[in-house]
Amino acid sequence: MSKKSNNKIDIKKLAIFTVVAVALVVVVFGLKNTNKSDNSDGSVTQDTAKVATVKDSDIVIQVKEVTDKPAFYAANVNGTDMEVIAVKASDGTIRTAFNTCQVCYSSGKGYYKVEGDQLVCQNCGNRFGMDDVEVTKGGCNPVPITEEYKTVNDETITVSKDVLSQAATIFQNWK
Repeated sequence: MSKKSNNKIDIKKLAIFTVVAVALVVVVFGLKNTNKSDNSDGSVTQDTAKVATVKDSDIVIQVKEVTDKPAFYAANVNGTDMEVIAVKASDGTIRTAFNTCQVCYSSGKGYYKVEGDQLVCQNCGNRFGMDDVEVTKGGCNPVPITEEYKTVNDETITVSKDVLSQAATIFQNWK
């Protein structure tokens, strides 16, 4: 009888050990991939900052929070969802653009996701480096938000509700 009870203890110990080991693997794997997400194509990209959606208001970006990893600032203006991309270029300047493509916007998939150190159009697949944001105009690239469409000071960059309202047409089919 003592062998049976030893076997039961060993099985219980093994079961507990297995549960603990699986839990540790899940936790470690989860921590290693905290800032990553899987794309539908199976590739993995680094997540970027997403800021809470502003509704029928200006988008105000804190300069000190902008890094070389793009941040996406969401807005809903007059019922239209949209996003602004803000990123620090290699020369230290902060670049801004609407997260929709100048060519592909009407497809509904003309928006950008980050893959590695590039923005990739989800409609046509064109790729852009962070230094191209706001500078490259015309063709398939994020719609620039240039100086005349934003207010910049040492602490904030503001894209007004009026400018956002004017941009609503390029987000009509945005998904």
